[in-house]
Amino acid sequence: MKHYHVIGEDAPNIDGFAKVTGQAIYTFDMTLPGMLHGKILRSPHSHARIISIDTSKAESLPGVKAVITAMETGERRQGAWRRYPELCDEPVLCLEKVRYIGDPVAAVAAIDEDIALEALDLIEVEYEPLPAVFDPMEAIKEGAPQLHDDVENNINLTRHIEWGDVDKGFEEADFIREDEFILPAQSHVPLETHGSLASFDGGNNRLTLWTSTQTPYYVQCLLATAMNLRENGVKVIKPHCGSGFGGKNELFADQFCAGYLARKTGRPVKIVYSREEEFTCARRRTPIHYYLKIGAKRDGTFVAKEARAFSDGGAYTSMGATLLYLTGWFSAFPYRYPNYRYDGYKVFTNKSPSSSMRGYGGIQANFCGESQIEMLAADMGIDPVEIRKKNAMYPNYEVPGQATIASCGLPEGLEKIGEYIKERGNLPKDHGIGLACYGFNSGGIFNWFNTPYAFSGAEVRINIDGMVDVYSLAADVGQGADTTMCMIAAEELGVHLSDIRMHSGDTSICPSDLGAWASRETLMMGNAVKMAAADAKRQLFEIAASKMGANIVYDLEAGDRRIYLRDRPERGLSYYDVVRDAIRAKEGSLIVGRGHYTPHGKGMISPAFSFGVQAVEVEVDRETGYVKILNVFTAHDSGQVINPVAIRGQVEGSIMMSAGYGYSEEMLYDGGKVLNPNLVDYSLIGYRDMPSAVTVDCPTYEPEGPFGAKEVGEGITCPTAGALANAIYHAVGVRITDPPLTPEKILMALKEKSA
Repeated sequence: MKHYHVIGEDAPNIDGFAKVTGQAIYTFDMTLPGMLHGKILRSPHSHARIISIDTSKAESLPGVKAVITAMETGERRQGAWRRYPELCDEPVLCLEKVRYIGDPVAAVAAIDEDIALEALDLIEVEYEPLPAVFDPMEAIKEGAPQLHDDVENNINLTRHIEWGDVDKGFEEADFIREDEFILPAQSHVPLETHGSLASFDGGNNRLTLWTSTQTPYYVQCLLATAMNLRENGVKVIKPHCGSGFGGKNELFADQFCAGYLARKTGRPVKIVYSREEEFTCARRRTPIHYYLKIGAKRDGTFVAKEARAFSDGGAYTSMGATLLYLTGWFSAFPYRYPNYRYDGYKVFTNKSPSSSMRGYGGIQANFCGESQIEMLAADMGIDPVEIRKKNAMYPNYEVPGQATIASCGLPEGLEKIGEYIKERGNLPKDHGIGLACYGFNSGGIFNWFNTPYAFSGAEVRINIDGMVDVYSLAADVGQGADTTMCMIAAEELGVHLSDIRMHSGDTSICPSDLGAWASRETLMMGNAVKMAAADAKRQLFEIAASKMGANIVYDLEAGDRRIYLRDRPERGLSYYDVVRDAIRAKEGSLIVGRGHYTPHGKGMISPAFSFGVQAVEVEVDRETGYVKILNVFTAHDSGQVINPVAIRGQVEGSIMMSAGYGYSEEMLYDGGKVLNPNLVDYSLIGYRDMPSAVTVDCPTYEPEGPFGAKEVGEGITCPTAGALANAIYHAVGVRITDPPLTPEKILMALKEKSA
């Protein structure tokens, strides 16, 4: 294995010092001279027609500087799926109808928050309430209330995936299982709620927006369209971001309203969501009704699988088209099914829109699939590890008509999990270990945003003192993307991490990037940064070669701030000396390297896939139903490890989020109203609930990734909930198919079992 100087070594996040000392500035912290405070008026109804809006009283309130409604802005429809305008169906402000509690209707700007809130109370909106529907299985029935006039039976989208001969496969199966699962909504609960600060330059007709986002480029494009500005008439800056988890991937009301109000008033306007708004008006993980059927031979070989999914998409399309495909894809992942059929239906309901959330589509499919595989193994009397070994994907496996799996460490992961379970030996009473395998995409290939630019672009500039400036629009939302990019640049250039300085999150100075979603940044932006650094390094090598009489392509390498002969490392030059000579040779111009990456490949999925397997050990209290997660062991394949400590952080964070989805978190509704929109009643897992977590690597080399790396941020979110359900089954013998697996559900299942 090749020795690296920078990557593969633990590196603290480059912004870590600023964060732990309180120096990091978030959108929430920012102020500008003359700044106004904005607030958004939202619908109190799940479904209603807007008869009239009277803003006169609010406008006359002292301290109010502007009020806007769709009568002024126009009911502009927007959405991230720009390739298909018909899917861009969400109004930034509602004019004719509201479709969920929290739909934005108007916005105000005032000299302080209290006056802005008082002004909201003075806006008079006359509504005509309409019948509403909250369950996707009810929404698709004949006679159900219709949310959108042009959508029949509230079925927003459908998706079909199929290969092989599924019916024949089931005929040849010796064992068949059919199961139904109901998956709940989950809130992203970012520490920093959605927030934006806008400033408009009337002289240059240019808007600057500081905003908590995962996708600065998306916001720039969508906001420019919504405000009738040129694309580069909007400058988006992402300050430090207090996490997103997929919930900050689109254009939101705070961004549009702050921008529009800033233009109208000529003063900066800041809008920050309250915690209740974050729960009720932002996005949520998609609830899904799943129907699965699986068939296997007597030896445990899978021969066919069929899946049907009905997703509760909420009131608008949002990112639902992506979910509908991904959950069908992940229902067949990471196993070899020779025959597979999936039909997905995205259904409108009168709830807040569902959208992307960490492990998008994968965590739901994984919970159902891994639960069913465990049940099938029990039916057949086959060891849970062995049935997975028999059917696991392996390197160079081709998913029929969908994708080619280049690198895959799943077989090695299953071996390590098997060893771990043997080491645990016989468990005490009411203890159980459950398994779940998983895999995930390293970004997506399909250009649904319809961007004309490269998916990721980067620029590297080398200064006279050897300091390297990296320009990247990759969105660091706490996952450490900036640190990863700096490590990749340092490794390629042969310098130390301290020689790299990152400039990110500013659409006016950074090359384009599609943002932080689908765990794409390490592979896609990593490739762009590596290419940019290689371009700059080539220019240094030209100077070094002329001094050393070397062949630029074959003879030189860079490492530890030296450029040297590959075959005779003792012969070399100082990196700093070569930089100075190269800049002099360019008549004082900086050394500039550029790189860009757009994936190309078979199908429309991803250029690479991570893999892994996880074991969860629990103890169940039969008297209370309380579940204590004791240990989590994860064998993970993310290709070449760039930053080991970052991987451990991602694994532990994923365990917390997925375990919460599995046994404590649930958005409770009364009709369309969220009943627990706060951090007291919404049951997040806390630090004291975290189990012991051990992670081992299953090293592979991904040919499509920078230095062989691939994703690590989302795949490991997928298995914990499913492994938890399997562990509870092995501990006390009850199977629950509708998470969260609360003590109440476990007690009820135990009573039914004993009866």
